[in-house]
Amino acid sequence: MIHPRHLLAGALALGLAACASAPMHYYTLVPPASDAAALAAPFQFELLPVTVPAQVDQPQLVVREGGQGVAVLDGERWIAPLPDEVRGALSADLAHRLGAQDASGLPLGERPRLRIKVDLRRFDSQPGSYALVEAVWSLRTLPGGAVLTCTSRLRQPVGAGYAALVAGHQQALAALAGAIAAAAPAVVAGQRPACPAG
Repeated sequence: MIHPRHLLAGALALGLAACASAPMHYYTLVPPASDAAALAAPFQFELLPVTVPAQVDQPQLVVREGGQGVAVLDGERWIAPLPDEVRGALSADLAHRLGAQDASGLPLGERPRLRIKVDLRRFDSQPGSYALVEAVWSLRTLPGGAVLTCTSRLRQPVGAGYAALVAGHQQALAALAGAIAAAAPAVVAGQRPACPAG
């Protein structure tokens, strides 16, 4: 007769072996640090917390399968909550493109400040096909001033593998930061420019 302790030990060993055979992979959307850009802009910016669709606001990567199916990839995870990842990527890209400091959380100073709000409406991932970001974003000068609201839809083709998919989302977010940065100086100057194409 097999002692219950031996059965329990065997079950634990099988469980540990199963865990060991499926390593976790972690990803970030924040680009690698580059040489610090000179803070040449005559203004600062403040990027508010970013919202993402509830369907993808998970620790795991959520990918499309066919027309209606999705898969939650338990072994492929974001290193931080997805809204924080998106905000971190946009903040880094905007600081580099604008030559301005992200002054979020700091008191207003003498220099004008541009408040940036980004709401992601879609964050679609199709491995081996595309990474898509659709966002509504707005710019407002502080204290109280010009306001601009735009929509951007950015789709990047991607190769095979989840690393390529994440890189596609990095590129889409960089393009979104580029659209925001293109409109920012005019809004700070009190103008209401046309929304960038796309």
